[in-house]
Amino acid sequence: MSALSTRIRVRVRVRIRRPWRLAAEATALVVAAVVAFPLYWMVLSAFKPAGEIQSTEARPWTLSPSLDSFRRVFEQQEFGRYFLNSLFVAGAVVIASALIAFLAATAVTRFRFRFRTTLLIMFLVAQMVPIEALTIPLFFLMRDFGQLNTLGALILPHIAFSLPFAIWMLRGFVKAVPEALEEAACIDGASRTRFLWQILFPLVFPGLVATSVFSFISTWNDFLFAKSFIISDTSQSTLPMALLVFFKPDENDWGGIMAASTVMTIPVLVFFVLVQRRLVSGLGGAVKD
Repeated sequence: MSALSTRIRVRVRVRIRRPWRLAAEATALVVAAVVAFPLYWMVLSAFKPAGEIQSTEARPWTLSPSLDSFRRVFEQQEFGRYFLNSLFVAGAVVIASALIAFLAATAVTRFRFRFRTTLLIMFLVAQMVPIEALTIPLFFLMRDFGQLNTLGALILPHIAFSLPFAIWMLRGFVKAVPEALEEAACIDGASRTRFLWQILFPLVFPGLVATSVFSFISTWNDFLFAKSFIISDTSQSTLPMALLVFFKPDENDWGGIMAASTVMTIPVLVFFVLVQRRLVSGLGGAVKD
C-alpha cells in the first residue's frame, strides 16, 4: 500500500508540475522566436529582389529569391580587403587579450602583493565607463602615438576594453584550481613556468574560450572606432565600414545592406560553432577539486 501510494503521489506531482513546465517551454520558444526574427528578416531581405524590398506590403517570405544583392556586395573593390582587415584585427585582439588576461588573472589570484584589491576594483570601474565617453581621448592618444589610419588604432583599444571582463572571468577559473596541484607539480620537479603553461593553462582553457567569444564579437562588429580612427586611408578600414557604401543620399540600397550584414554574420556563427562545446563548459563553471 505504501509503494502504491507513493507512485500515486509522484504521478500527481508530475501532473501538477507539467503545466508549469509546458508554460516555461512555450515561453522559451516565444522568446527564441522574437530574438531570431530580426536575423531571419535580415537574411530574407538579402535574398529578396529589389521590387519586394521597396514594396509597401512587407511579406515574411519570397517566391523569387535573388542573389543580386550579394553580387553587388562582392563587386565592391575594397570588400575583400575590409574582410581581411576585420579578420586580422579580431584575431589579434582575441589572442592578445586571452594571453594577457590569463597571465593577469594568475597574478592577481596566486600572488599576494600590495594594492591587489585596488587593482581588481579598477578593473570593475573600467567596465562601467562607456566606450563613447572615451572615444575622443583615445583619438588624441592614437594621434600622439602616430597610430591613426592603422590597424593598430583598432587593436589596442579593443584589447584594453576586453581585458577587464576577461581578467575577472578567468580569475574564478584560476582560483578554482587547487593549490595542492601546484605543490604536487613542484614536488615532481616542474618549474612554475611549466606548471603555468602545461597544467594551469589547459585547465582554464574553457574560460579563455568564453572570454574570446565576447572579445571576437565586440571587435568584429565595431563601427565606432573604425569610423573615428580610420580617417583617410580606406585600405585600413574594417568590414562594418563597407556598409556605408550602400547608404546613399537619394535612396539606400537595403538589399546590399542586408546582404553585407549577412556576410558579416557568417564568421561570427562559424566561430561560435567551432567553440560552442568549450563555451558551454566555460560558462557553466570552473574546474572542480
